Amino acid sequence: MAGHSKWANIQHRKGRQDAKRGKIFTKLIKEITVAARMGGGEINFNPRLRAAVAAAKEQNMPADNITRAIKKGTGELEGVSYEEIRYEGYGINGAAIIIDCLTDNKQRAVAEVRHALTKQGGNLGTDGCVAFLFKHCGTIFFAPGCDEDAVMEKAIELGAEDVINNDDGSTEVITSVSDFHKVKEGFDTYNIKYELAELTMKPETEVELKGADGEKMQKILDVLDELDDVQEVYSNALIEE
Repeated sequence: MAGHSKWANIQHRKGRQDAKRGKIFTKLIKEITVAARMGGGEINFNPRLRAAVAAAKEQNMPADNITRAIKKGTGELEGVSYEEIRYEGYGINGAAIIIDCLTDNKQRAVAEVRHALTKQGGNLGTDGCVAFLFKHCGTIFFAPGCDEDAVMEKAIELGAEDVINNDDGSTEVITSVSDFHKVKEGFDTYNIKYELAELTMKPETEVELKGADGEKMQKILDVLDELDDVQEVYSNALIEE
């Protein structure tokens, strides 16, 4: 059943993204701006900016929006200054949660994150309390029914770190952060279709939650994800349908 949950969790995430396209644009613009501010506006020399721009293009963001966000980050245009903050906490049955924010008001961000967690049955933890349970890496997720042999062969050729075949027939290719774009673009070049490709915080171990516990945990993640200051929410909860 774990394999089934992975696929269901991925589909839930994609469905929520499609349902809130406007907010996705806002998050991506903030990420592009911060990436350009920190690493410069040249995509080829700024991996974080390259990832943000690629994500924006996948969401069909107009090129003018991307260019303006980069210029705001590099100071060529006036814009809001965002601060990066990471919060860590716990959900149902101690499931770990990481919340990455970009905000222009740190006090507001922490208050909203704490409120969202406690109201839904979770709690905010201290810095480092759960981060050790996750690995910063790239993941490329292939739907059930994909050609596992073809994915495996190409992943090895492109220099991926690992390939995981789940019980439901879905496949995950794991890459280092530095090799993510090379591997992703390799699959694009050979027209091997994937469902999701992203830099993420991948849990080293997972907590399976079923029934009411799963529903409560999903509610926590959804409420956090709705907050304006929140960019990404990661958890080691594996939620059964």
